[in-house]
Amino acid sequence: MKKTLSLLIICFGFNSFKSFAQQTEQDAIKQTINTMFNAMRKGDSTMLRSTFAKGIAFHSVANKKDGTVTLEIENPDDFIKLIGTPHKGVYDERITFADIKIDGPLASVWAPYKFYLDDKYSHCGVDVFQLMKTADGWKIIYIVDTRRKDNCPE
Repeated sequence: MKKTLSLLIICFGFNSFKSFAQQTEQDAIKQTINTMFNAMRKGDSTMLRSTFAKGIAFHSVANKKDGTVTLEIENPDDFIKLIGTPHKGVYDERITFADIKIDGPLASVWAPYKFYLDDKYSHCGVDVFQLMKTADGWKIIYIVDTRRKDNCPE
């Protein structure tokens, strides 16, 4: 009986530890993404670049006026330059972490968003992030998004 009880305690204790470790990884992933958005708000290209892995890729899934859907390839260096160049208004992308999946050093995040220039609403959509865990922490390796003006999350 004591062996069975000890085994149950070990199993439940291990599962609790795994849940705690998983939550800690989720917090670290959220922190990387939040740092990216804080860098956008501040116009800080150095902070922004610190959240990206070398070789990061950007895509957008876009609806064209004729009703077709296209994959647009974006240049991460152009985005970093845009953020770091003085501009009017604050780029304020407000996200909700809807789903985070982790498998070892790979994470996937689904995050609905609304984008504002200062406090003026511009558009909404979903950001999907892929991150990898490096010696320096979680880094974003891929971002794909959608953009629209209507049917936005509340």
